[in-house]
Amino acid sequence: MRVKTLLAIPALLVPFAALGQAHNAVLAEHQPHYYDVQDWGIDPASVTFADHIAPILQRSCQNCHRPGGGGPMSLQTYDEVRPWAPVIMYKTAIRDRMGAMPPFYVEKDIGIDGFKDDYSLSDLELAMIQAWANNGAPRGNPANEPDPLVFDDSTDWTLGSPDLVLRGPDMTRPAVGPDWWGDLGLVPTGLTEDRYVKSVEVREVNDIPVADDTKTVGGRYIFHHMTYTSGVLNEDGTAVDPETRESWPIHEVGRNADIFSEKAGRLLQANSALHLEAAHLHANGRETTGHLEFGITFFPRGYEPEYTTRGPRTGNGIDLDIVPNRAGQEVHNYVVLSEHTKIMAFEPHLHAPGVRMCMEAIWGHNIFTLNCVGYDHNWVKQYVYDDDKAPLLPKGTILHTIAYMDTTANNPNLADPRNWSGAGRRSVTNMFIDLGYSVTLTEEQFQAEMAARRALMTDRNDYDIGCPLCWAPETVSSTVAQGIE
Repeated sequence: MRVKTLLAIPALLVPFAALGQAHNAVLAEHQPHYYDVQDWGIDPASVTFADHIAPILQRSCQNCHRPGGGGPMSLQTYDEVRPWAPVIMYKTAIRDRMGAMPPFYVEKDIGIDGFKDDYSLSDLELAMIQAWANNGAPRGNPANEPDPLVFDDSTDWTLGSPDLVLRGPDMTRPAVGPDWWGDLGLVPTGLTEDRYVKSVEVREVNDIPVADDTKTVGGRYIFHHMTYTSGVLNEDGTAVDPETRESWPIHEVGRNADIFSEKAGRLLQANSALHLEAAHLHANGRETTGHLEFGITFFPRGYEPEYTTRGPRTGNGIDLDIVPNRAGQEVHNYVVLSEHTKIMAFEPHLHAPGVRMCMEAIWGHNIFTLNCVGYDHNWVKQYVYDDDKAPLLPKGTILHTIAYMDTTANNPNLADPRNWSGAGRRSVTNMFIDLGYSVTLTEEQFQAEMAARRALMTDRNDYDIGCPLCWAPETVSSTVAQGIE
């Protein structure tokens, strides 16, 4: 467990983790994460592509860096990878800041360490890449290389074949033109019964040839993002009943698929439709026609979620005042939890000036830093907690969210560092929202969740930063009641 301690957390309960690299939000001051592979007892000269680097690339890189993928070059064979060895070493060493590869920006030495679908690189993997690149990027024995991965872009879903695929309308963008925002209408689901959704994956299908080279992630797509909801259709099928409307995670370029907790599936009703109510499309240098596909997987029939009420959303998308040419700008938001809450996912959402977001839980005299995550507006990601790591926060907790902005020339995502900007939907304006989600718990559910977490700990010195009351004594009312009995 890695913990950042603030204020009065009992020293005996919290192990200390040294910070080897700077973690402030000033891009000019961020230091790459460099390690010595000898600290793991490995001879740097023994690290080869065949034995060490190829497996890392297959797990964390090749899904994008291949023909037809979002990456600007293919990294499937040694001959393709070798010229890029110095760049790979540097881009992976950035790790949790803008421009890092792979784009999974959780700061590993602060807060909770436990996320689903975590394809980030470990300290050892970074050390091996660095030793390999610094030693001339040797291939090693080709016979030791893993079998090549096979990608089928016609049927490839990262979560496997979905139970239901819904198709949005075709849209065409010119090679060069202004961005377009609008409502794309309804997509009927065809469901004849209510079903609870286990996962949803959104992908764009377009007519850009697989072999075409692109310099940016957005160069392969025309949809920047899509905000959509669902609901039961009215009698004539022209609109959804607002009383039945259900929200869904936003689709954005570079975003991962959504996997809902076993205890918190999301309802897709019978006779319903998706409402593609807010699309943002852009030109990419080539006239392109494309559409979105929604791959939906269901929980088994008869499934009922344990948690159905969602917790509050944090952030501030209205009162923003981001000045030009200044690094390290902070924006804060505080929400008092009115119910016991389990945070299922953290999804920082900023715009071009954004470089980092942190989430803290203030309970009593303590401030628990739950997580800090670097941000790159080219790669918006949702970080879904493992079920046994998700923050369990008692009602009365103050959830504090902090956004960090850098409007200097060191931020390559800015159109112009001289411009002031306030809040707005365009990328040249600003947002500050946590698009992750949480669920509220009854007292009985909260106690049961904490009991399950305590069962995973060896003793009272085993501390869970996401569960501040896990080792709390029984309440006075409970003790009194037991005494009366």
